Amino acid sequence: MLRVPEPEQTPEGPSFEGRLLQRPQEEVVDQGASFDLQTLISRRGILGLSMAGVSVTALAACSVDGSGSTTTPAASASSAATSGSTGASASAAAEVPETEIPDETSGPYPGDGSNGPDVLEESGIIRQDITTSLDGGETVQGVPLEVRFTLLNAQQEAAPFAGAALYAWMCDAQGRYSMYSEGVEDQTWLRGVQVADEAGELSFTAIYPACYTGRWPHIHFEVYQSVEDIEDYTNAIAVSQMALPEDISDGVYELAAYEGSSRNMDGVSLETDNVFGNDSAEHQMATVTGSLEEGYTASLTVLVDPETSPSGSGEAPGVGPGDPGGRPDGRPGDGPTPTD
Repeated sequence: MLRVPEPEQTPEGPSFEGRLLQRPQEEVVDQGASFDLQTLISRRGILGLSMAGVSVTALAACSVDGSGSTTTPAASASSAATSGSTGASASAAAEVPETEIPDETSGPYPGDGSNGPDVLEESGIIRQDITTSLDGGETVQGVPLEVRFTLLNAQQEAAPFAGAALYAWMCDAQGRYSMYSEGVEDQTWLRGVQVADEAGELSFTAIYPACYTGRWPHIHFEVYQSVEDIEDYTNAIAVSQMALPEDISDGVYELAAYEGSSRNMDGVSLETDNVFGNDSAEHQMATVTGSLEEGYTASLTVLVDPETSPSGSGEAPGVGPGDPGGRPDGRPGDGPTPTD
């Protein structure tokens, strides 16, 4: 007869191998896929998958199917969730990163109060769909992109960082940043906050961002220990950027809505990018699935240490509050551009 492991009773509640049970009323084998995966990782071996009821599928190769759908694996993950996967199953399909997410600059257009406007004080900023402004203003147009993050807590053996809040922001198809760029200073699109669920997962509905002069296509994000902490940007426990893969970006930038992006993409590489250049975005490259016709899903697993202070937070170097120090292009490639 198969022996069911018994939890250890601690003052904080029942635990197994030093980790509190996510479902205290259930047996150890019924704690969910993310808990099972961490058990396997802590044992440093793939043991008892069938007993734990977990199915882990490795998707390691870049492939193109007959419908034109492309899958590009991230450098930091050996497997990825498809665009239809949600919940703990997506966490189980992602390999735990080797290191904490690299610190990066928040850039000159954070909108978090560190450089002028503060969208994190606005009502409604906790939202999943960020294609519109908070006040019902403009709606951005572009190739649909679902942006998914899986947050893991480095202080808890890479367990899902449930309850952590993530603020994401990005430019639009013309390379503009809401709240800063000329003509869209009163808009708040492509900015939003989501809270990680029990599997450490959260997502945003957005559009594929442009490529502007000097920068690889990217999405900014800040991680906070809880949603209450977003009221002060200095509470951020991680500040970083998600990189988007070249092959997907090249296809998107052929569209007329992204005029100028192809030219800018030709002028930058991961090695020369001033943010990703130190390691070619080894730990920040998103896994992207989908198609140009139906839209894409970009996924990234982020290991966060809540006990370390990010070096990328605060004001952008040389840029004071209310002075963006240049503006993103209305047409990428013409005129002054951001560099972060």
